[in-house]
Amino acid sequence: MPTKWSQTLIPTAREVPADAEVPSHRLMIRAGLIHRVGSGVYDYLPLGLRSLHKAMAIIRREMDAIGAAEVLLPSLQPIELWESTGRRKVYGENLFVISDRHGRENALGPTHEEVVTALMAAYIKSYKDLPKTLYQIQTKFRDEYRPRFGVLRSREFQMKDAYSFHATLDGPGGLGEAYQAQYAAYERIFTVCGIPFQVCEAEAGPIGGNASHEFMAPAPTGEDVVLVSDKGNYAANMEKCAIGDRPHTLAAEPTRKLEKVHTPNAPGIEQVAGLLGVQPRDMLKTLVYEASLSDPQTVRKEHQVEAATVPNPRAFVSERFFVIAVVRGDHEVNEAKLKRIVESINPDIETVSLIEPHDAERRGFVVGYVGPHAVDVEPITRLVVDIDAAQDHDWAAGANQKDHHVRHFNWKREVSSIIGEHEIIVADIRNARDGDPSPKNDGGVLHSHHAIELGHIFKLGTKYSGALGLTVLDEHNQQVPVLMGSYGIGVNRILAAAIENETGHDDNGIIWPRALAPFDVIITPIKYDGQVRSVVDQLAADLEAAGHDVLIDDRAERPGPKFKDADLIGLPLRITVGDKGLKDGNVEMKLRNGANGDRGELVPLADAVDKARELLQTA
Repeated sequence: MPTKWSQTLIPTAREVPADAEVPSHRLMIRAGLIHRVGSGVYDYLPLGLRSLHKAMAIIRREMDAIGAAEVLLPSLQPIELWESTGRRKVYGENLFVISDRHGRENALGPTHEEVVTALMAAYIKSYKDLPKTLYQIQTKFRDEYRPRFGVLRSREFQMKDAYSFHATLDGPGGLGEAYQAQYAAYERIFTVCGIPFQVCEAEAGPIGGNASHEFMAPAPTGEDVVLVSDKGNYAANMEKCAIGDRPHTLAAEPTRKLEKVHTPNAPGIEQVAGLLGVQPRDMLKTLVYEASLSDPQTVRKEHQVEAATVPNPRAFVSERFFVIAVVRGDHEVNEAKLKRIVESINPDIETVSLIEPHDAERRGFVVGYVGPHAVDVEPITRLVVDIDAAQDHDWAAGANQKDHHVRHFNWKREVSSIIGEHEIIVADIRNARDGDPSPKNDGGVLHSHHAIELGHIFKLGTKYSGALGLTVLDEHNQQVPVLMGSYGIGVNRILAAAIENETGHDDNGIIWPRALAPFDVIITPIKYDGQVRSVVDQLAADLEAAGHDVLIDDRAERPGPKFKDADLIGLPLRITVGDKGLKDGNVEMKLRNGANGDRGELVPLADAVDKARELLQTA
């Protein structure tokens, strides 16, 4: 049955909300889709909820098509589950933790890996019970420090999360097969939703795992940065993006004597460069990290690695070792890349994090003034370097003395001669940026743009099953941990991304892709009474019988405000009915995307349903 404007709640507004920074936030509030309740928390009003449900229906259809079974898991999760996997610490303050009347702590779930793993551990006992994929569409919570951009970064949000369980990695029923099925389903979901997207290699982040891809919608206002090769064969987010081979040398002879310079009151690279009379690209940014080991067994293993790889190992620091990371002054260290390099030294490393200032001082590292030659300050300090060393020349660097830097730093003289060149690891540990070579090493060049993350898929492996005891008997009657995958979609973000897209809005309001529009058609009577009312009601009934959702603007408003509101809420097709047109047997049809002209076109009333179907196919 057609919906009448006067019987629903569509509180449109002309004023732009003061706190709205991006188009989707502004327009979702102005069009009456959402209403702010508190910081990062929104009501979904009838139009917004209809669009949300349409996105959910598309997702459900594709999940069901690949054999996933829908469940509903609780938002309230015992904190012990999060502690058993170590993710309470990883999520930190982003995790909502509340206490009940008995003092028991629970988390409001931002995701459900722990809960679903515990569920499966209660019922899955044999490899014959696998594979299985469960999914849900559920309200999630994330205690954002600074909620912003409306539903793009809110504290409460709707998410589809799916989890697959397998006895094997490859072959029929394996994790790889399910991963590819989800990948293909995601491509279909976002294609049907009418949102342009790219698939990018990605870091697993706090979810964990050993392989992941993000599905990104290009948008100038997106918070994520994606880098794409101009050859069209590589795309990755900034956290993951590798950089192609670059020639390097650390063996250039010194040309000038090392000079120490007093650099007081210079808190950043730009200020120091100014005092030294150099450009930031001529400086070495040097950061000190500590790599933490997990237990005595891995400590012993590190002893063995050290003895095998370093001819004359220095004294070993038993509980951890230190990493000096060096990049050019105008670059940024990528900690995910750095961690992978450190794990290649010892795969049992648990964390790689910046050294605490008080600990750095005790160890002899002067934070803010460290140079690469500080590698000799503390035993078992690794040096990892990523600079454009092919253009090796005199560098400026920290002097490892408060308020002092050095000019004319030379790698061979200041470092190699001290520790030996074999102890310097040259690796890709910085953020990629425009103009870097593609990691395909095919002559491609990387270019960046902003994007909105729509979905993320992960191969988790045994990260959660191992921690929570999800094992099965294999075909040899041995207990083995179950392999898992995790697959998420931010449902609210689908709506926001559709609006943020360059074809998703204009100065007048939203332009919905038909698949996500709250209604297919809005019928706008010039005056809703008499013959016009009868025609509108019958036309609406005929359109709905033909499978189109219809909204009738039955308000006693002037035509101008009605047309403005129709443009603002952005339904694909507007049909205007008035006495003047009906005298000639016509109604006016106008596509919101402008495909049939700014003024629309007159259509005989008898042909209206067929013409509406034809026009909507292009919307």
